[in-house]
Amino acid sequence: MRTTPVAPPDLAGVFAVPPLARRRDVKRSLDFEANDRLVAHIVGGGLTRLVWGGNAFLYHVALDEYAALLSWMSDLDDRVWAIPSVGPAYGRAMDQALLLRRFSFPAAMLLPCHDPRDAEGLETGVREIADLAGIPLILYLKDERGFGSNLDAGLDSVARLVDTGVVVGIKYAVVREDPAVDPYLDGLLARVDRRRVVSGMGERPAVLHLRDFGLPGFTTGSGCVAPALCSRLFAACARGDWDAAGALRSQFLPLEDLRDRWGPAPVLHAAVDLAGIAATGPIPPYVSEIDELRRAAIAEAATGLVASESQIPSGAGA
Repeated sequence: MRTTPVAPPDLAGVFAVPPLARRRDVKRSLDFEANDRLVAHIVGGGLTRLVWGGNAFLYHVALDEYAALLSWMSDLDDRVWAIPSVGPAYGRAMDQALLLRRFSFPAAMLLPCHDPRDAEGLETGVREIADLAGIPLILYLKDERGFGSNLDAGLDSVARLVDTGVVVGIKYAVVREDPAVDPYLDGLLARVDRRRVVSGMGERPAVLHLRDFGLPGFTTGSGCVAPALCSRLFAACARGDWDAAGALRSQFLPLEDLRDRWGPAPVLHAAVDLAGIAATGPIPPYVSEIDELRRAAIAEAATGLVASESQIPSGAGA
């Protein structure tokens, strides 16, 4: 895996957020052969930034599984920027930080916490987690009150963390009815270099975030199914061809609609399996399996996305 430090240009791209395959055994043990197949598929489509987080259900991963996951990630191809997540609870993050310290990850992503919190306390905690892990963090902002109810104080804390190098990137995923109207994102970008902030909600708001807010990149779940198509979407945005970007984006929406309806992580977990990419196996508690009726709809959307990707001319690239 890549081990070099993170600089702003590194955030200009697509960050795939894959599921984590497990075996259908008593312990639901991690299936690294299936995960290897999924990574090969994603990287083969041109996406080399991979984040294991919410779609991998790392909120609930056992500590021994986490250690095994880090070891596997550290052995990935040197082209891959592998980003593990920590947390969300402070104590869990500190335990995981001790394991992270054994490896050479350039950064880890801090999952959003909904426990009692305020800006000053979170700022202190983030610094301690990064210090113990020995690496900087990527913040996952999923709620405008994620850094406490005082929004300005929270944004000021985020800015200090970026200015001091404790935080090297921000995954911005605050859902808006109209993503074009976002005072919180405006406030963030008034304090933080926008080259450090990536759109964090998949293809649905990605084109608007890159076009209207000047964000350098975006995260994708559905791009794990169709990585080459997602690469072309980013390339269209990068060259300012917004009509082409919008047309490419529309091909992801049938699967994204199902993810919004039935849960982003469980639907993606099923979609990767049903598309024939890798057997993802069971979902760990506290989330239930997708039922057969829903699996049929997911299979239709996932195979449709694969079919769209198959129409890309050979060697066309991004």
